[in-house]
Amino acid sequence: MSVLGAVMALSFNASAITLDQAVHSGARPEAQVARDQYRHPAETLAFMGIKPTMTVVELWPGASGWYSAILAPYLKDQGHFIAASFSTQPGPNGEEGYYVRAGKAYQALLAQNEARWGKVSLAVLAPPEEVQLAAPGSADMVLTFRNLHNWHKSGQLDTVFSAAFSALKPGGTFGVVEHRAKAGTSEAEMASSGYMATDYVIEHAKKAGFVLDASSEINANPKDTKDYPAGVWTLPPTLTLKDQDRAKYLAIGESDRMTLRFKKPQ
Repeated sequence: MSVLGAVMALSFNASAITLDQAVHSGARPEAQVARDQYRHPAETLAFMGIKPTMTVVELWPGASGWYSAILAPYLKDQGHFIAASFSTQPGPNGEEGYYVRAGKAYQALLAQNEARWGKVSLAVLAPPEEVQLAAPGSADMVLTFRNLHNWHKSGQLDTVFSAAFSALKPGGTFGVVEHRAKAGTSEAEMASSGYMATDYVIEHAKKAGFVLDASSEINANPKDTKDYPAGVWTLPPTLTLKDQDRAKYLAIGESDRMTLRFKKPQ
């Protein structure tokens, strides 16, 4: 590399931020920062093996863009961040359900944060109709946080896993964080409670072609007994039962979660 090239490379890298800086930037909303004690974003993303030069797809980031507020700034200068969000097209009668409203809210969030987040690429994940997350074989990493129960309930878990597999490069990483059910939980119980059995998730990831590379207890919560009247939504942040036993559920905290790292074979 020429001297000029080396100087330019140093300047370029100097403009990037570290993962720790992305998490502790001071720009994230206080309500989101308060949840770091349960979600452990820096440790989770480090476990997944994220690098600032990667092309990373986040599946269903949600209206608040909780992880996007970390991922987008981190990847802004050297990488490429793709948000596979909800369709914003209304239904056949012009109705706008939860997913459409969330998709529109997320797009508004991107516009509000463009200066800090940069240009975020958008894909639509609306299985089974729209499932192309990125150009086939182009992504280094696909991430999903607490979404599997939704796809399982709608019968689309295998569809989404296959879409993730298609988007990834050989050797790419599929990172999963999900509410963890007790061993032996039935499919019906998983659908109603929002908790997924680890063996079930691994089995379906393998069915899509993935290999389990590692698991972590970063997001474990031994206080979570997983036997609540309204399933996982009984716990914070949802607190579906509102004031009923509120102190009890706040003391438990957010759900016990599996953290899995899969690889697409070379």
